[in-house]
Amino acid sequence: MLKALVLDYGGVLTDPGEDNPAEPPLLTALRGARRHGLKTALLSNADGWWHPPAALQGLLDVAVLSGEVGLAKPDVGIYLLTATKLDLAPAECVFVDDLAINVRGAAEAGMVGVHHTSARSTIDELEILLGIALRD
Repeated sequence: MLKALVLDYGGVLTDPGEDNPAEPPLLTALRGARRHGLKTALLSNADGWWHPPAALQGLLDVAVLSGEVGLAKPDVGIYLLTATKLDLAPAECVFVDDLAINVRGAAEAGMVGVHHTSARSTIDELEILLGIALRD
């Protein structure tokens, strides 16, 4: 059973979507995941100086940044570290990234991987995998 949604920042959480919504669709999905009791995490290859924007305040259980932990996607270790910080097994986490190589790294670590190509298709896939509605 999936218990956590783990998202990349650039290209995923920043994707403005196709319909010009008030906020990026994956940010709305992140809010939906939290409402349904899922744990949430940001996993980014950002350096240690980067800080999640104010829009993410209170929406994340964990933020794992490459520059802070000394590992980078697609290294299996960074996905395992993220799952550990969430206090979950990797198989309980779904990871979304716009780079296929990073999705493969997550799958190699035991996570369910979703390759983000559009906000609509990613949210459709996540709703099926998680069995919940993620749109407002």
